[in-house]
Amino acid sequence: MAKNTLTVTDNRTGKQYEIPIEEGDVIRASHIKEIKVSPSDFGLMSYDPAFSNTASCRSKITFIDGDQGILRYRGYPIEELADKSNYLETAYLIVKGELPDVKHFRAWEQNIKKHTMVHENIKKFMEGFRYDAHPMGVLVGTVGAMSTFYPDAKNIFDLESRRLQTRRLIGKMPTIAAAAYRLSRGLPYVYPDNELSYAGNFLAMLFKMTELRYKPNPILERALDVLFILHADHEQNCSANAMRSVGSSQVDPYSATAAAVAALYGPLHGGANEQVIRMLMEIGSVKNVADMIKKVKGGERLLMGFGHRVYKNYDPRAKIVKKIAYEVFEVTGKNPLIDIALELERIALEDDYFVKRKLYPNVDFYSGIIYQAMGFPMTMFPVLFAIPRTSGWMAQWAEMVRDPEQKIARPRQIYVGEPTRPYSPIEARLEPTSREDAVSDNI
Repeated sequence: MAKNTLTVTDNRTGKQYEIPIEEGDVIRASHIKEIKVSPSDFGLMSYDPAFSNTASCRSKITFIDGDQGILRYRGYPIEELADKSNYLETAYLIVKGELPDVKHFRAWEQNIKKHTMVHENIKKFMEGFRYDAHPMGVLVGTVGAMSTFYPDAKNIFDLESRRLQTRRLIGKMPTIAAAAYRLSRGLPYVYPDNELSYAGNFLAMLFKMTELRYKPNPILERALDVLFILHADHEQNCSANAMRSVGSSQVDPYSATAAAVAALYGPLHGGANEQVIRMLMEIGSVKNVADMIKKVKGGERLLMGFGHRVYKNYDPRAKIVKKIAYEVFEVTGKNPLIDIALELERIALEDDYFVKRKLYPNVDFYSGIIYQAMGFPMTMFPVLFAIPRTSGWMAQWAEMVRDPEQKIARPRQIYVGEPTRPYSPIEARLEPTSREDAVSDNI
């Protein structure tokens, strides 16, 4: 009878080890450590840069099957949520684990809207940034500063405190994001309007001018809401990992969220759709697409917005975003970059070079085109990502806090530096023989 174990033979010693296989295809790294040449050995370690094949946690939040192009929140397909749900309902699902009934949703919605206002001193804090500060940098600093406004957030093992901080962050993130945008434009801040939807209120805080009440276009409002749903969580990505890793020190969730926002700031994560727009603008015309493809295949350029660390199939979010784009264009007018994007996609999906490498469009490929059509500057693209991802970060953080197996994150390393060296006084050290020798390669 087959056993659910893995038998490993250490050819250095001839000794065999039987390692349990859990949940179908998982082994614990701690069992590998038991493989030793002698009792004094540390034991074997696995070397896995960027955690490409290492599970750091058990999670019930998001399921991804990259080969099949499947994304589900708490078991619900992303396609159904994007079609039938709204962002706040999806956020409830991600945070609490189940879809709400009418009574619980109304209470959740009210609790979120109750926390859309920010302390007036936070506005003063934001005014301390340079007039041309990147909105994402402003967001990182401001979210981190919020920990000083809510010292009760340090009670991370108190359920009611965790719930309160979750509502605060989901409610205040659009307000801070909109204030960062207005700051970059030299415009006065706009207070929240809780009569509007979550997405509608955000649009009002961004674009309201002299009108008494801002009325968001329902098509643009719905498009933004769907984009928020698509970006709400995405398993153990860079920013979720940052949230969990920093949170594992038992710091307050505002500090951990600031770390997650900082991770999202990078061009390989939240800034990826900006890179797509810059690439499409550089191509400039459909007639230049073939030349770009040639450069990509020749290793001269990267095709931004194609391929994904997890998806080896068409990103299910990209299909939804592509459809939304045309609905947005009915209001804003067609973004001419869409034609270049479609031609790039057409060629890439037919060319063996891309097909063999499983390079399909991801969510970043079309989302930037929509944001640009709606009037958002590229500096706001990662901010628009951070707003909905807050619900996912808080769910990941709370799951980590409650998990008895989690400890402070502390990966191992393989030391490849100098062996033991004796210290010599500075006067006795030899001068470098060349400028190259004098310049360290460590900076």
